[in-house]
Amino acid sequence: MAAADVASISQAPVPGYIHATPSRGLYRDVDQAIHDYIGASSKLEHDFSEDEPFFVADLGQVLIQHQKWQKYLPMVEPFYAVKCNPDLPLLRYLGTLGTGFDCASIEEIRTMLSWGVEPSRIIFANPCKSPSSVRFARSVGVYRTTCDNIDELEKIHFIMPEAMIVLRLFASDPEAMTDLSDKFGATKDVALDLLKRARQLGMNVEGVSFHVGSGSRSATAFETALRDSKHILEVARSLGFKSNLLDIGGGFLDEHFVIVAEKIRCFIETEIPSDIRVIAEPGRFYVQNAYSLVTKVIARRQATSQHGVSTIGMLYQNDGIYRNFMNAVFENLRPEPQLIRSNINPIGPEAPRRTRCEHEYHIWGPTCDSRDSITKTAIFDSEVLVGDWLKYKDMGAYTLAMATRFNGFDSQCKIVYVSSKL
Repeated sequence: MAAADVASISQAPVPGYIHATPSRGLYRDVDQAIHDYIGASSKLEHDFSEDEPFFVADLGQVLIQHQKWQKYLPMVEPFYAVKCNPDLPLLRYLGTLGTGFDCASIEEIRTMLSWGVEPSRIIFANPCKSPSSVRFARSVGVYRTTCDNIDELEKIHFIMPEAMIVLRLFASDPEAMTDLSDKFGATKDVALDLLKRARQLGMNVEGVSFHVGSGSRSATAFETALRDSKHILEVARSLGFKSNLLDIGGGFLDEHFVIVAEKIRCFIETEIPSDIRVIAEPGRFYVQNAYSLVTKVIARRQATSQHGVSTIGMLYQNDGIYRNFMNAVFENLRPEPQLIRSNINPIGPEAPRRTRCEHEYHIWGPTCDSRDSITKTAIFDSEVLVGDWLKYKDMGAYTLAMATRFNGFDSQCKIVYVSSKL
């Protein structure tokens, strides 16, 4: 994609979202964008945004990830998981790259259709849907949807008999960040019952799908699920279904992607018939390392207890687990901030001088909940002062998508767009 196209997509106004870009097009460097944004916001008088966190999104990195996908899994069509990061300029950009979209709700489907995405490029990948959402999908022509139980099959047949059913099979990587197998997925025996009932109802079973879990590290989990999928596809075809779709789900981590992709590619090339279309639902793989979050230190104090004052300082920043760090709780992550020192003193002329030696801190979010803890051990090479900023890398997956308004804090953030591929 040409640089001009990237710029026009990222700078297009989006209702409900607040963006910031330089006057002469996209930045090319994340750190320069951060520096300029902090400098500009500090000069604004009577503007509360100077104490708000913000994201820097590198669309060039999204393009790099897309090219990596095409290199290692060229036979697998990506259907980006909208739930992972619904930033609208990002979705528009992915659409221009040719991806499909995995949607799980009425609003996600409506969003993609509003940007001109064809219904055929959407899979309604929620195995347990409300009747109203099935009716909505039918009304807008999104017929491809997943199913993993008899009740769901009967519901879909009653409301949308022309549906293109994709049977969601049981799959599990117990070491994944989020193992989905307790909630979704039909065992092989249940899948056989679903095929027989679908045959009786005259439904169209287009194929099968699975999801080994979000943030999977196991090539073995994918191989096991692929073998189960191959078996069910063979049974489906023997029963008279065309069944020409295999959806291998998501869960891809960038640091394990090449090894996992090689196993998947080898299996598909040697075991899956060439007339079967293979798709996937990557989310984290595309966006995790494309977004950085920058927070501001709004307060600090020394930790105290009944035993006295601790040597570990306490920092309070303007973002926490109820906003863009909720994923850190669910996925047991330990965020590692980088210090951006500020030259502006926000607490008056008597502010302490910064000491230049190693300091250890416990970092907290801004709410009044004592569970709003970011990390208990953050070590910096100097003292951190109120007004300093902290940069967190790899914050593109399940961050802004999960933000709440708890304690009255805004769930939206400004986003500065960068294109390192310009």
